[in-house]
Amino acid sequence: MKRNIAAFFDIDGTIHRNSLLIEHFKLLVKYEYINVMSWEGKVKEKFSKWESRTGDYDDYLEELVEIYVEALKNFSKADMDFLAKRVIELKGDKVYKYTRDRLLYHTNEGHEVIIISGSPDFLVGKMAEKYNVKNYKASKYLTDEKGIFTGKVIPMWDANSKKKAIAEYCEEYDIDLEKSYAYGDTTGDFTMFKKVRNAIAINPARKLLEKIKKDKELREKVMIIVERKDVVYKLRPDVEIVSDI
Repeated sequence: MKRNIAAFFDIDGTIHRNSLLIEHFKLLVKYEYINVMSWEGKVKEKFSKWESRTGDYDDYLEELVEIYVEALKNFSKADMDFLAKRVIELKGDKVYKYTRDRLLYHTNEGHEVIIISGSPDFLVGKMAEKYNVKNYKASKYLTDEKGIFTGKVIPMWDANSKKKAIAEYCEEYDIDLEKSYAYGDTTGDFTMFKKVRNAIAINPARKLLEKIKKDKELREKVMIIVERKDVVYKLRPDVEIVSDI
């Protein structure tokens, strides 16, 4: 019996050109769900450093996620779903041309298209629906019996969680990983690259690129995609890292 081929996609920085969580955070500030002082403090400082390329993106995101999770406590899922819908309406088209085309390619080929993302499930589900993807796994933001967020999260942003998610889909759909694909941009996607035959790093973060270069298997199979302006560059993992930002 012929086994199925899958295409596993990260969202933030891979399909979407930014982070869905960050876009949601900005709307929470705008609609005063989050006190503006939360943004004016350390988050804005670290964002400014990242934007000017004098700071680290992971530091900025880590600070933001901590405030974001705390801010959601005691708000209802219905409120957050409303703003999540607005995020997709306003920012859902802000995607890379390369990965948008690859989503269409895999769909037309009859492959199992699967999104595995560290962003909240109530955001990822709406993004998946927009791009006609029925299968997805995301970080679960838990609610109580009244639909109020508890502040507890079951993450899907780390490598081990994504590895487990792939294993579950392999069992469900009888996936042939030797013919399957994975698309990602950070170290959280490293195990996805290890599991499949066709691994594509989209504008990879430095830490991911360094891990790929140290891994003989990945050096031989990973394709690096860099999309800038209206040009898509295809590179091999031995690309030189010129300097730190």
